[in-house]
Amino acid sequence: MKYSFRQLEVFLAAAHFQNITRAAESLAMSQSAASSALKELESQFNIKLFDRVGKRLQLNELGRLYRPKVEAILAQANELEQAFSHHTEVGALKVGATLTIGNYLAVGVMAQYMNTPTRPRVSLEVANTSTIARRVKDFELDIGLIEGELQSEELDVIPWRGDELRVFCSPGHPLAGKKTLSDQDLREATWIMREPGSGTRQTFERGMHGLLPDLNILLELEHTEAIKRAVESNLGIGCLSRVCLADAFRRGALVPLEVPEHRHFDRQFYFILHKQKYRSAGIDQWMELCQRSPG
Repeated sequence: MKYSFRQLEVFLAAAHFQNITRAAESLAMSQSAASSALKELESQFNIKLFDRVGKRLQLNELGRLYRPKVEAILAQANELEQAFSHHTEVGALKVGATLTIGNYLAVGVMAQYMNTPTRPRVSLEVANTSTIARRVKDFELDIGLIEGELQSEELDVIPWRGDELRVFCSPGHPLAGKKTLSDQDLREATWIMREPGSGTRQTFERGMHGLLPDLNILLELEHTEAIKRAVESNLGIGCLSRVCLADAFRRGALVPLEVPEHRHFDRQFYFILHKQKYRSAGIDQWMELCQRSPG
């Protein structure tokens, strides 16, 4: 074999950091050793994988072509090492999840995944849909769990489970006793909303087609708990996933509001994976646990 796993690791680190010094630091190598490993890899095959602009390394067309293949090779090698070391094929995972999923669903799945004899580690990053998608594309996350619609030539977008947004208010709000809201009620209400670009906001705007220019949005917040607290304080009404409102509805701290029948707030949660990502046993087990999770 003409290349080593170390050379491949240097290639991936250089692609990620776009700088050989930072790549070397991430691999606990000297700068000269990392630079030599990369030069040897290129010279062995008489290829160039990067365009060099000063100290910056930018993947060229050939580098972009080979990056997913190298990711897959190293992922399989790491899985084999895990199996040799722990007699298991389920290893560590890097998971990304959007806010609702990360705060209300993913933690329970993490507990199940980690509750095995070898205690595989799971790192969970919670961010919005666009951030999770970008990090999966860059192979910085093994799998993403998102609540927003996504179109990407590089990613497999796999349906996971259904969800629904609910409009809600505090028990003391003037709309709390109304059986069904009208479009005029929606126009006149003061809203506390998720920020633009989030999956929740995307679904809300689709359901509110025709009314968006007329809505009075007082606050746009990134965190569901902050929105719930603002609504509890009677600053306005909100619209969030039923998943994160279930407990507050049971306690009576918040109350659901029925919207006109032509307003639909149903949506889908999705798994996202890079199309060229190696599907390890750990990824398959994670997806299976998600499919079986209640809620």
